[in-house]
Amino acid sequence: MRTGPPRPPARRSVLVAVSAALAAAAVMTVPPPAVAAAESAPVGFGAGTTGGGGAGAVTVSTLSAFKAAVTGSTAKVVKVNGLITLSGQVDIGSNTTVLGVGSSSGFTGGGLRLKKVTNVVIRNLNISKPLKPADGIEVQASTRVWIDHNSFSADRDHDKDYYDGLLDINHASDFVTVSWNSFKDHYKGSLVGHSDDNASQDTGHLRVTYHHNRFTDVYSRIPSLRFGTGHFYDNYVVGAETAVHSRMGAQMLVENNVFRSTLVAVTTSRDSDVDGYANLTGNDLGGAATEVSRVGTFTRPPYGYTAEPASSVVASVTSGAGAGKL
Repeated sequence: MRTGPPRPPARRSVLVAVSAALAAAAVMTVPPPAVAAAESAPVGFGAGTTGGGGAGAVTVSTLSAFKAAVTGSTAKVVKVNGLITLSGQVDIGSNTTVLGVGSSSGFTGGGLRLKKVTNVVIRNLNISKPLKPADGIEVQASTRVWIDHNSFSADRDHDKDYYDGLLDINHASDFVTVSWNSFKDHYKGSLVGHSDDNASQDTGHLRVTYHHNRFTDVYSRIPSLRFGTGHFYDNYVVGAETAVHSRMGAQMLVENNVFRSTLVAVTTSRDSDVDGYANLTGNDLGGAATEVSRVGTFTRPPYGYTAEPASSVVASVTSGAGAGKL
C-alpha cells in the first residue's frame, strides 16, 4: 500500500510518454520477417506461371516413362523419383510441372529443353554434368517459365567447354523467373541471349528475374544477358571471376545481392561490341570491382516484390536455396 504522497500528474504523464516512445522504438527495431523460401507461385517476370496446376500427378523413375509423361500441351504434373541418366536433352511440353521427389531426384549427363512452349514449372530437381551440347535446362523461344529450388552442378576438372551451360535462356524467350536455385562448380552459369547477332529476334524480349539463388564457384555468366531486361536481386555469389554481365544494350537492375571472393561483381563492357546498362543498389560487394560503363533506365520492375536487405541474404539463401528445401 502506498504511504507517500501521490505522484504529481505532470510527472506521471511524462513517464507514460517516455514508456510509449520506448515501446514504439522497440517495435521499429524488430527485424522484418524472413522471406519465404518456398513460394507457391513465382515472383517477378515469370509471375502467373502455373505449369500443370492442379492436374493429377504421375510419378516416374525411368527415362522412357519421363519422356512419355512430359510430351504434349495438356495440363500435367510429373514427379521424378530417383536420379535418371540422360544423353542429350528431353523436350518438355507446355502446361507442365516437373517436380523432383525428395532431395536427390533429378537428371545427370544431359538436361531438359523447353522449346516453343509456354507455362512450364521446374522445381526441386538435381541437374548435374550436362555434357556439351546439352544445357542443364535450355529455355528456347518459350514464355511463362518458373525455375525454382533446383540444384545445378558440374565440375571444373575439365576444359570449360566440356559441359554446356547450367541454365540458358535464348531465342526471344520471355517472362521467366529463376528463384531459390543452387548453381555450383561450373565455368558458364547462365546465358540469356545466345548471340550478339540475334538482335532482331531478342530485342523486346528476354525479360528474366533472378532472386535468392546461390552461385558457388561458378566462373562467369551470373547471368550474362544480351538485349533483354534482367532483375537480379537477393542472390549470393561466391568465388566468381565475372558475375553479372550486361551486354548488347541489355538493361540490368542489380539489387541487394551479396558477393564474396569475386573479382568483378558487375560488368557492362566486356566481350561484345556494344556495352550493356546496369543500375546497382543496396549490394554488398565484398571488395569486388564493378565495371559499369553505362547506367541504365531500368530502376523499378513492373511487378510487386519484396527485396530483403543484403545483410540477411546470406542466411536466407544458405538455408533456403536448392533441391530438398520445399
